[in-house]
Order: sequence, then structure tokens, then C-alpha cells
Amino acid sequence: MEELLQTILNDYGFLLYPLILVWTFVEGETVVILSGALASEHKYNINVELLALFAFAGSFAGDQLYYYIGRRYGTPLLNRWPTLGAKIDWAFQLVKTHPTLFILSFRFIYGVRNIAPFVIGISGVARLRYMALNAIAAMIWAHSFAWGGYFLGRVLEDWLGDNKWYMLVGFVIIALTVGLYGYFRNKRRMKAIEAKEQAEDTAPARSDQ
Repeated sequence: MEELLQTILNDYGFLLYPLILVWTFVEGETVVILSGALASEHKYNINVELLALFAFAGSFAGDQLYYYIGRRYGTPLLNRWPTLGAKIDWAFQLVKTHPTLFILSFRFIYGVRNIAPFVIGISGVARLRYMALNAIAAMIWAHSFAWGGYFLGRVLEDWLGDNKWYMLVGFVIIALTVGLYGYFRNKRRMKAIEAKEQAEDTAPARSDQ
């Protein structure tokens, strides 16, 4: 398996960086950490700084998009699903009381990243302010996980030798499992909210009959 992985990375390693860009645009640091750990092997053609650069670009662009969606469509969506607003009141409160700290830190809080830029956009944080803080936060985040994965790989190599990949694969499986659980849980929650809203909308009509 290791030889196959080495062949793929050496022959098609240039595809890793676009993959990092797309992955971090959508979600998560798992692939960044794993790629950083692979870079620690030094036999794979992976540049940690390029890894961090593409992770930064994907994360920055994704959160800018979510911000503009929140700024443009957030209020109508909350009007459509008012109970959704009640569930993220804590995020609105943090944006109002500690906007700079919240923008700089939300990437590092599990389960918050996707909703946070949306909330920030609704809250009316100025475009240039958000863009500047988002760039700083994305750069810190990308370097933290790229180099964190690199040094994690070095430590595991010293500690476990070739067996380190069992631990890394286990980490990836756990991270994917948690991510999928969170995705389906949020999907069920949104369906429940929509069903509740539909029930409330039809209730007056039934009572009038």
C-alpha cells in the first residue's frame, strides 16, 4: 500500500494541491493534516508551504462565499425558518460582543465554521473588515494544520515507525465518521425545522375551517 501511495503521489502529486483547494473550500482540516504528515516522509513530493497556501486559498474563498450568502440572503432565510435563528442566537451574540475574536477563531471550533460566516454576513460586519480578518485567520489556520500535520508525522515516525500510518488512518476514519454524523444530524435538524414551520403555517388554516 505504501508503494502504491508513493507511486501515486510521485506521478500525480500535482493534483494534491487542487484537491486541497476544493476540500478546504467546502470543509475541514483532515486532509491538510494528513498531507502534512505525508510531507514529513520526505520521499513524497509535497511542499508544506504550497500545501498551506492552497489550504489558505480554499478556506478563505469558501468563507467569503458563505459571508456573502449570509449578507445577501440571510435575512430572508431566517424569515422563512425563524426557529433556525433561535438556534444560532449564541453566534449572533458573539459577533455583536466580540466580532474580531469570533472571526479569528471560528475556524478552530468544531461544527462552527460553516454557520459562522453566514451569521457574520447577516450581522452586517463591514466587507473590508471581514475580508482582512478572514485572510489573517485563514493564513493562521492553514499554516497551523499543514505544519501541525508535518510535525505530527515526525513525532509518530519516531514513536511508532512504519506503524504510524495505522494511527493516521484511524484518525482519518474517526474524523470522517464524526463529520458524516454531524452532516446527517444537521440535515435531520433542518428537515425537522422545515416540518415544524409547515405545520405552524397550516395550523391557522385548519382552525379557520
